[in-house]
Amino acid sequence: MATDNLYDKAIRNIDKVIEILDGLYPWSDDTVLTHKNPFQLLIATILAAQSTDKLVNKVTPGLFKKYRSIKAFADADPLELQEDIRQTGFFRNKTKSLINCSRDLLERFDGKVPDNIKDLTSLYGVGRKTANVVLVNSFGREGIIVDTHMKRIAYRLGLTSNKNPDKIEFDLMEVIPEGKWSDFSHKVIAHGRNTCLAKKPKCSICGVLGYCRFGQEHT
Repeated sequence: MATDNLYDKAIRNIDKVIEILDGLYPWSDDTVLTHKNPFQLLIATILAAQSTDKLVNKVTPGLFKKYRSIKAFADADPLELQEDIRQTGFFRNKTKSLINCSRDLLERFDGKVPDNIKDLTSLYGVGRKTANVVLVNSFGREGIIVDTHMKRIAYRLGLTSNKNPDKIEFDLMEVIPEGKWSDFSHKVIAHGRNTCLAKKPKCSICGVLGYCRFGQEHT
């Protein structure tokens, strides 16, 4: 990633940004998606694409009660499953992902959710963002989760000029100390929900305003 002009200040001050976020969100250490095991988190994260965690959490309790195992999802009737998850949006594509991902787990991984990025992203419908959510929250691995909040805030802070989530992840891996990847992800996501909103960011009360390119330009 280029570090001249546009990025110099952001990169120089990243330790301070991390320190401020640590102070603002000391509790932000886990996903808000309701789950009891890695497979449930995998399903919930697939459903959360182009949806909200709050809405997914309304759907998954009944979903996991009806489909109690990986095999149950793999054998699900597509039309019935579509109706079960319709509220989350893009339900046809998500149904295909849930069924085929479950079949992959049964056929290729003995019904166990992999604990590494290579195998997770080989599953049908699972990209790096979904894989990192599972790795970070179910297996305690370090990873950078590029959801809509991270994508928006990393760009506003000047830590990346990319719009592609995978490229943003690799940009941030160069800047954020590896031991802080997961913690930084959770705190940025919390900041995106509370302060750095998509349409009306609360720049005037933002703790990292002094280190934010976007905030400096818009206040």
